[in-house]
Amino acid sequence: MKITILGAGQVGAPVAEQLALEGHDITVVDHDGDRLAALGERLDIQPVSGHAAYPEVLEQAGLGAADMVLAVTASDEVNMVACQMAETLFHTPTKLARLRAPEYLTQPELFTPDAFPVDYIISPEQVVTDSIHRLVEHPGALQVVDFAGGRVRLVGVRAEPDGPLVGHQLQELRHRMPGVDTRVAAIYRRGQAIIPEGPTVIEEGDEVFFIAAREHIQGVLTSLRGAEETVRGLVIVGGGKIGSSLAESLERTPVQVKLIDHNPGHAAQVAADLKHTLVLQGDGADETLLREENVGAMDMFVAVTNDDEANIMASMLAKQIGVQRVVTLINRGAYVDLVQQTGIDVAVSPYLATIGRILAHVRRGDVAMVHSLRRGAAEAIELLAHGDASTSKVIGRRLDEIQLPRGVTIGAIVRGGQVLIAHRHVVIEPEDHVILFLVDKRKIAQVEKLFQVGLGFF
Repeated sequence: MKITILGAGQVGAPVAEQLALEGHDITVVDHDGDRLAALGERLDIQPVSGHAAYPEVLEQAGLGAADMVLAVTASDEVNMVACQMAETLFHTPTKLARLRAPEYLTQPELFTPDAFPVDYIISPEQVVTDSIHRLVEHPGALQVVDFAGGRVRLVGVRAEPDGPLVGHQLQELRHRMPGVDTRVAAIYRRGQAIIPEGPTVIEEGDEVFFIAAREHIQGVLTSLRGAEETVRGLVIVGGGKIGSSLAESLERTPVQVKLIDHNPGHAAQVAADLKHTLVLQGDGADETLLREENVGAMDMFVAVTNDDEANIMASMLAKQIGVQRVVTLINRGAYVDLVQQTGIDVAVSPYLATIGRILAHVRRGDVAMVHSLRRGAAEAIELLAHGDASTSKVIGRRLDEIQLPRGVTIGAIVRGGQVLIAHRHVVIEPEDHVILFLVDKRKIAQVEKLFQVGLGFF
């Protein structure tokens, strides 16, 4: 696919890298020539220097021949106008825009063919906010992602030594969790993937990904980790779009929230906007302030400023003074793995949280959702099954009859409003939503081919 990416910043650059590695024909436009040069040295891309919404620059970038434009500059207005240019002058088939301002996001009538012709809106801040909110709902999880409109959840957890399933085989799951239907999609042990099978024994420290209907998730978490604590008190450092949006969403829950922002004017504005959140002006890495506010007794600490180093320092201090669970926003991909070796429980990356939204529109076939897992090493996807038994390699077949690539696991099927956990006797039917886990995301092409509809594959 020929894709033009407008913007080579925190979203555009890693997206360009991901898509270039997958073999797509990538052109990147940015006004910063040095940034483009550095990207061009690492990747097989076509760099174009200039303003991302100028017609002559877009023409130079070959937008007339592009299948898709991803407008992900730091400016909402530039992204919107660029999509307008792409439609009016170049008739680009698919247009995605990164938008951050809620003033735009709450006005969907702006994004129509007669106004700004944006086909899909990407809001990294909203995606990150939703991701952290799910971690507040399930504080023992490393990652929580939704499929099929939230009816199915895939959750990654670390098996604790006192967890009821540690030392037991996976085939004992049903007996130890009566009334809860779930499936383990993958296990990572000391960084290595283990294909889950009936005799596989869960060990202390294993990173276990399991899938279940949303209403069963808490029961599975309790079985894997023992009694699960509920988040009653939470501290947010950073009152920007993510921090204020997260606090606002939590005001509708029993969670007591304190928000710390270093800017006096901004802190005052956030305090005026939020009704049930205690807003403090100060430095989130000020030990005196944290101790005065009894932060060590809080259940969760979330650092979401725009400064990675400030987030890391505040999070490490919070952990040191006794906070049970610490979540840290990290923009630089190189920091994500390092941070989780410092004792910080979860590092959240806007890029990793967002890339799935983009890939869902780039993947071949009918892909409803893509989630990047384990810091980009693995992937979970939701595919729609089309065709019939004569044109599809999966429809009309039991799951144990389907030849999946090694390292690929079917976790669940959603049929209408019904969630079917992927046991071997389940048969795939037309229009099923099939949720798969890929230990190695390089197998995606094989999975896409397996689900393609042909004139007859015999």
